[in-house]
Amino acid sequence: MSADESWAELLGVWQQVDAPKNCKVEIIDGIITVAPPVPLWHHMIADTVHRPLYGVVPEDWGVYQRQAVTTPARRGLFVPDLLVVGKTSVRGCDYWLPADDAELVVEITSDATAHHDRFAKPPGYAVAGVPLYLLIDSVAPGGSTVTLYGEPKGDVYRVLRAVPFGKEIHIPAPFDLTLDTGEFPVS
Repeated sequence: MSADESWAELLGVWQQVDAPKNCKVEIIDGIITVAPPVPLWHHMIADTVHRPLYGVVPEDWGVYQRQAVTTPARRGLFVPDLLVVGKTSVRGCDYWLPADDAELVVEITSDATAHHDRFAKPPGYAVAGVPLYLLIDSVAPGGSTVTLYGEPKGDVYRVLRAVPFGKEIHIPAPFDLTLDTGEFPVS
């Protein structure tokens, strides 16, 4: 079986996973994973980021919650908490989009997803060429932090900014948006 056939088969299995309601099913490094539902504070953070994004994105872009994106080079199918992508990329797609169409992905950690959000997903998003990756790490060992990654080269990002919860973080062009992380509820 070729790598393409193996990947297609893995995507087919992902589509048929019968996970409990509100669980997140992803493919991380070729392994199908299931994360439990997230607590309300997680959704509140997503909403706090989602709303201002609509004020700065072009009309032909959309902001989507929990839309699957593929990173075949890393054998990954990720379901970011927020995804900003051109609406033309969405047309004709049933379940997932190629991650390389994304302009920004946002992951909000929980106890169940922190390891993947911190270590497995950045290389996947970087190799796909996603320009900006915002990691809202509400369960970081040293305290809740927000890290903005950018300038992907290969499977590595450069840290553009990192702040503790309570400080502002600026997301550069094409967004030019400053988020007040003091509005984020603490887990």
